[in-house]
Amino acid sequence: MWTLVLNCGSSSVKFALLDPETGNVRLSGLAERLGSPEARMVLVRGAEKLEVPLPTGDYAGAFEVLLSELAAQGITGAEIAAVGHRVVHGGSHFSAPALITAAVLDAIRACVPLAPLHNPANLAGIAAAQAAFPDAAHVAVFDTAFHQSMPPRAYRYAVPDEWYSQHGVRRYGFHGTSHAYVAGEAARMLGSDPDALQLITAHLGNGCSVASVRSGQSMDTSMGLTPLEGLVMGTRSGDVDPNLHAYLAREAGLSLDEVTAALNGKSGLLGLSGLGSDMRQLEAAAADGHAGARLAVEVFVYRLAKSIAAMTVPLTRLDALVFTGGIGENSASVREKTLGLLGVLGFRLDSEANAAAVRGAAGRISAPGSTPALVVPTNEELMIAREAARVLETA
Repeated sequence: MWTLVLNCGSSSVKFALLDPETGNVRLSGLAERLGSPEARMVLVRGAEKLEVPLPTGDYAGAFEVLLSELAAQGITGAEIAAVGHRVVHGGSHFSAPALITAAVLDAIRACVPLAPLHNPANLAGIAAAQAAFPDAAHVAVFDTAFHQSMPPRAYRYAVPDEWYSQHGVRRYGFHGTSHAYVAGEAARMLGSDPDALQLITAHLGNGCSVASVRSGQSMDTSMGLTPLEGLVMGTRSGDVDPNLHAYLAREAGLSLDEVTAALNGKSGLLGLSGLGSDMRQLEAAAADGHAGARLAVEVFVYRLAKSIAAMTVPLTRLDALVFTGGIGENSASVREKTLGLLGVLGFRLDSEANAAAVRGAAGRISAPGSTPALVVPTNEELMIAREAARVLETA
């Protein structure tokens, strides 16, 4: 029996068919550019890649191709025990994965105002998957669930109480499956009981967040009501002065929606550099003397180090700092610069180990006697599959 993991975005469907016990991936792929004439699906079978056009360009068409490919691989719908769905926002409703029922769907819909770009796509993907795999158990795994263990002093904003009680204005946090997964893997690498460890995990990709993890639970995290709060990201600003909207409305004549769109899509590394949002491109350009690229990298690293230092507050000690995500796993330079700013926390870099920890390699990158710093490749698909299997066993 297999578990199918689905991550449905507004114009894409990422999937993986895997064994949740072994992590063995039978088939994976990405349907992208949905809703456009260029819609296509890239299928990955081991080392083989196959590109398939999607004439209808919608979720239903993507699932038709997926079903056809499963049949070609000799896998029937009856062999798929569970479908694990990544759902971005579960609000305060969910502190754990949930078997999808009508009530669960209603709760996900209720969170649409909190994640208007993500939850509608998640709901559309769930509907299409339920039609394609009617006999499987469908499980929602929420980005926000892991952070529901945060205490009120960490998740409450200093705003009028009715904003919280009536409109849910609080900090929720995201990237929960990644933070949870790498915290568990870090414990395994350190040979420690996860319940005995106090960690800071740094998920660094196009979206970025850090979390303070104590005894396997999130105590604080950098993202808030939405994924815009916190670190500098690919195209997101991260933290800005809350009065920025009013200032730009008055001085630049921008609307609320225009400022919000710019903070989400034209800021971050892209906005600072004026060049792009890909850290690899910016590091190369900075090395060639591009001033904007250099500034973008410096601000990214400085803000990251500040946030990591802040995440020590809920801890009584720091057992390890964990880097993960596309940047965290592959940019030795970002890791070196970040640890260089955190000497006060006892970090010293092992340059050779740091240089070797790229392209999926895991390991310790700190020198002997230093506070441990690790690189742990994330595997959100496996984490979602495990959570779905756990829910199915309980049900």
